[in-house]
Amino acid sequence: MTRTQALGRSGEDLAVDHLEAQGYTILDRNWRCPIGEVDVVARDGATTVFVEVKTRSGVGFGHPLEAITPVKRARLRRLAAAWCEAHGPVDRLRVDAVSVVADRDGIAVEHVRQVC
Repeated sequence: MTRTQALGRSGEDLAVDHLEAQGYTILDRNWRCPIGEVDVVARDGATTVFVEVKTRSGVGFGHPLEAITPVKRARLRRLAAAWCEAHGPVDRLRVDAVSVVADRDGIAVEHVRQVC
């Protein structure tokens, strides 16, 4: 595993810890299909939440959430639909993002609901 992959994995672990601390139930991690991967699928009450996790070792190249462009948002919507197709329909769904910045000042986790 490369250093970048290890950073991403630890960021996803921190994101999952954050979500669970907020009362979410994790349903799936790193779910893959032909069009891509969903980092985390969770349940928030009656809502199924598809979570994109972005991890950086600093903000020198911008905040992690800046990487969630309109193209990425459209892809996340397609991935949510594919997950539902594979696992059955859901009553309500939402796409969230969690950013993790781990730098020399510490670790900052930010959760943004309904990014698309």
